[in-house]
Amino acid sequence: MTMKAAVVTAFGTAPRYLELDEPQPANEHEIVVDVLAAGLHPRVRMQAVGSHYTSSSDSLPVVPGIDGVGRGSDGRLWYFMSLGRRYGSLAERAVIDTRRAFVLPDGSDPVLVAATLNCAIASWLALTRRITFERGQNVLVLGATGGTGRMAVQVCQLLGAGQVIAAGRDPERLAAIPRAAATALTSDPETIGQLGATVDVVLDFLWGEPAETAMAALVARRTDLLRPLTWVNLGEMAGAQAMLPAGALRSSRLQLVGSGQGSLTAAEMAAEIPAVAAEIARGTFAVEPAPIALSDVERAWSRPVDSSKRIVFTPN
Repeated sequence: MTMKAAVVTAFGTAPRYLELDEPQPANEHEIVVDVLAAGLHPRVRMQAVGSHYTSSSDSLPVVPGIDGVGRGSDGRLWYFMSLGRRYGSLAERAVIDTRRAFVLPDGSDPVLVAATLNCAIASWLALTRRITFERGQNVLVLGATGGTGRMAVQVCQLLGAGQVIAAGRDPERLAAIPRAAATALTSDPETIGQLGATVDVVLDFLWGEPAETAMAALVARRTDLLRPLTWVNLGEMAGAQAMLPAGALRSSRLQLVGSGQGSLTAAEMAAEIPAVAAEIARGTFAVEPAPIALSDVERAWSRPVDSSKRIVFTPN
C-alpha cells in the first residue's frame, strides 16, 4: 500500500508532498495509526535542513516529523514519538511503538496536543530527568520568547521554581509571557550579571554568543562560589558553538548538562508523557495551533515563524 507524506529528498530543501510506500510494523509492539496531527517544531525543521546532530545523509529520503497524534484501528488516540525513524510523523500514516506511546484521555484535542506536548516536555524532561531540581530553586530561561522557551517558564512554575526569570531580546514578547518575571538579555552583560547571586538553574535554548555572555556574567557576580549553578542546554537557536570560559569552570560550581535525544532514552521520554498530557487536558499548558493541510507542506515551510503559534499538519 502507498500513502502521501512530506518527503525530504535533499537536505536544505522544503519537503514535497509525495506518494511512497506505507511503513509496516516490524514486531508485535508496533501498530499502524492514521496520523491526525503532527507539529512543525524547530527540531523538525532541523531534520529537513540536515543540521540536527542526529542527521545523516544516509537517511535520505526521509519523512520528517518527530511526534504526533494518531488513531489506531481500535479507535484509540495515541500520542507517539518517531525519533530515529526514516518514516516520521508528517505522513498520512505512521508506525508507532506502543511501548513508547501513550493513549490520550477521552476528549483530547489532537491538534492542541500536537502543538503543545513537544513544547512542554522539553523543559519538563530537563528538570525531572537530567538534573536534580528542587522546589524553590531559581531558574533563568534563555530564549524565553521562542515557543519552547515560553512554555519552559510555565513548566518551571508548575514544578515549584522559586523565581523564574524569562530572558529574551524582544521586550514585547517578553511582556506577553504570562506570570513571568521578565528580564531582557542584551549584549550588555550587566542585566544578566545582576542575577548571578541568585540563579540556581539555567535552561538554555540559545547557546552560541548569548550563552557565552550570560555564563561569564553570572559566574563573575556569584557571591557564594559554593552554590551550584546548573546550566542545561536544550537548543542552539543562536549558534551551534560557544566558547566556554575555563576560569568559570574552575572558580565556581558551574555544571554543564545537555538534555535531548541521546542524553535521554526513548523510555525516559515516554515515561513523562502521561504527566504532561494530563496537564494539557487540564488546560495548564496550551500553545495556539495553526492547522495546515499536509498537502500544503511546501507552502507552510516558507511561512514566517510565529513563536506564539505552532504549525500543525492535519489530514487533507
